[in-house]
Amino acid sequence: MRVGTSGWTYAEWRGSFYPPGLPQRRELEHLADRLGTVELNASFYALQRPGNYPSWARRTPPGFCFSVKGWRAVTHERRLVGAREALAAFFGSGVLELGEGLGPVLWQLPPSLRFDADVLDRFCALLPRTTTEAAALAATPLPTAPERPLRHALEVRHRSHEDPRLGEVLRAHGVALVTADTGGRWPLLLERTADFSYVRLHGSPELYVSGYDDAALDDWAARVRAEAAGGREVFVYFDNTMAARAPFDALALAQRLEG
Repeated sequence: MRVGTSGWTYAEWRGSFYPPGLPQRRELEHLADRLGTVELNASFYALQRPGNYPSWARRTPPGFCFSVKGWRAVTHERRLVGAREALAAFFGSGVLELGEGLGPVLWQLPPSLRFDADVLDRFCALLPRTTTEAAALAATPLPTAPERPLRHALEVRHRSHEDPRLGEVLRAHGVALVTADTGGRWPLLLERTADFSYVRLHGSPELYVSGYDDAALDDWAARVRAEAAGGREVFVYFDNTMAARAPFDALALAQRLEG
């Protein structure tokens, strides 16, 4: 059971979660000393410089895990269609340099993208299942670390995805369907389609702002324990980042799970 936040570089966290005077370059280390994972979202907005990924890996302790948000060119520009070149560029940008710290890759769909079973099936078939496959897709040398499996998760945001065929497609490819709490703005889907679970808590009722009270955290802790009891590894990320609630909610949930 891994609990973390979506990103770590936020001005609102400075002086509250991050102590006054902490250099910005040390913020990742501060978070990684307190939580076991983080969702790396800079990779969604742009391909990263080659040195970024190994730098992030070096600054975190053994066992720390990065989930990596897939590049928006794949999901928002190509909209999953004809995305092979964009996928290759994404995996060739240094993602594999995270080595043992590489967790699932998150593919977040735009709210306007409707469900299309055939498009989704073709996209999922393109996704590399191992680091070796990813390196081959990107036509880049495989890092010296041993081959590892690659896992993928999909977050949907259009109501048309409330379709039984969605689970069928994802299950056929072993892609996890994200459970996303958005206060009702987007679908809350609980179907399990892979051997791991991926949860994103965006804030409720106000998206990206609202925190989770004790009762809500108790409820999510019970859900996460139930998932883990079924043999799944569970990744939970708080995305209510705008009012600095995410790191404190993540710590509170992690403490409940440890207990």
